[in-house]
Amino acid sequence: MSGDERDQGATSGSGRDTLVYDQARWTADDERYEPLLSEKHTREVEVESELPEHLTRDTLDLPDLSEPELARHYTRLSEMNYGVENGPFPLGSCTMKYNPKFTEDAAAHPKAGIHPDRSPESAQGTLELLYRLQDYLARIGGMDAVTLQPPAGAAGEFAGILIARAYHEARGEDRTEVVVPDSAHGTNFASAAMAGYDVVELPGAADGRVDLGALEAAVGEETAALMLTNPNTLGLFERDIERIAEIVHDAGGLLYYDGANLNALLGRARPGDMGFDVMHYNVHKTFATPHGGGGPGAGPVGVREDLAEFLPDPRVRRTDGGYELYAPERSIGKVHGYQGNWLVLVKAYAYIARLGDEGLADASAKAVLNANYLAERIDYEIPFGPFHHEFVASADADAADVAKRMLDYGVHPPTTKWPEAVPEALMTEPTEVENRSSLDQLAAAFDAVAAEDEATVESAPERTAARRIDQVSAARNPRLSWQALDREE
Repeated sequence: MSGDERDQGATSGSGRDTLVYDQARWTADDERYEPLLSEKHTREVEVESELPEHLTRDTLDLPDLSEPELARHYTRLSEMNYGVENGPFPLGSCTMKYNPKFTEDAAAHPKAGIHPDRSPESAQGTLELLYRLQDYLARIGGMDAVTLQPPAGAAGEFAGILIARAYHEARGEDRTEVVVPDSAHGTNFASAAMAGYDVVELPGAADGRVDLGALEAAVGEETAALMLTNPNTLGLFERDIERIAEIVHDAGGLLYYDGANLNALLGRARPGDMGFDVMHYNVHKTFATPHGGGGPGAGPVGVREDLAEFLPDPRVRRTDGGYELYAPERSIGKVHGYQGNWLVLVKAYAYIARLGDEGLADASAKAVLNANYLAERIDYEIPFGPFHHEFVASADADAADVAKRMLDYGVHPPTTKWPEAVPEALMTEPTEVENRSSLDQLAAAFDAVAAEDEATVESAPERTAARRIDQVSAARNPRLSWQALDREE
């Protein structure tokens, strides 16, 4: 990039230069897109199938391209997208951190490709890895037992609340309510409702944390659990967590830990030591397995000892002769096929084993340091603090417009418009993987947008492969394949 180009994005008075960003764009017939493989060249092939005739075709048109054509096609598509390997990806509360390649290598190892129907006797290495991962996660979270079955964080939440329900039912209690803070992830509300509970929304205190008075008023004989994230979605640690646990437990309820923000605590604090009874782990946030795109994921659940008998079937245990699968005595049943998403769990195991105790603690320390450094560097109002792994800034303009303009400076924008406690929220989590130079680039992008005129920000992005989309129409009328678009046209 030339000096003239760099000057185009300089922030006046900031002492830092911003980088303008030109994303790859491929044009055909005046349209900004890379043609589909089927639009380039196809070959008709005959189809033979034993399926009923009305379900099959006699011939099928398949792409017919050389290896260089295929390689260039997918390279071009990658250049038209932005990911964590392109630059910072500070989506708050999502922990979009870089996935190290050694974990991918572990999952791609030929011996990892085991069929799930293999007998336990012939899959001892697989079961040993799962057993060790159960133990790692239990120790990290301060839990007594862990299931690896749930295929995502939301599925882990649902499984955790089903375990809480089974626990209360075994005690002869018919509790009907789950308390959820108003700043909680939307999946908390959904998980509680799907498990058959009425959701009691808990308002926050003026400092952004749990309002103890409101909590005492909300819990009672009907309370099955309080679902809590700590640090919370404002990046604030719940300093009264022991008192919160006492209030919930005195009412006979359980304290549920949403593991979305565990990245801030690794090796330094454990939910189990704070009084949490049930928790889920987001391995795609905390332990660097891939995140997003609809899966596969993994959301293991940990519990204290007196809830272990309700964990999903099966679990892995060690015997004198090796490792075996078993069903806990009062198991809630299956929440996913087999032993969970095995290869995702391999990546999580590899990450934890490689970093070890010191590495995990170092990751959390850097995550907290990076969030606080970035918060100090940007010229935005940040109404709460001090922070752990993330912070929420308030934009003077429409937060969605600010986010779109940041794309023109080569960084992915933060989460916008949430939590609602902060006007025009920009929820930012740089994670531990970014260095100081990267954080300075982020800060410069924030400040460059803040210094620009309203018209420029409202018309952004200007330099990306795709410009503004109609987000409302896209949400209400999704077209999930090119065939659907073709039929519509």
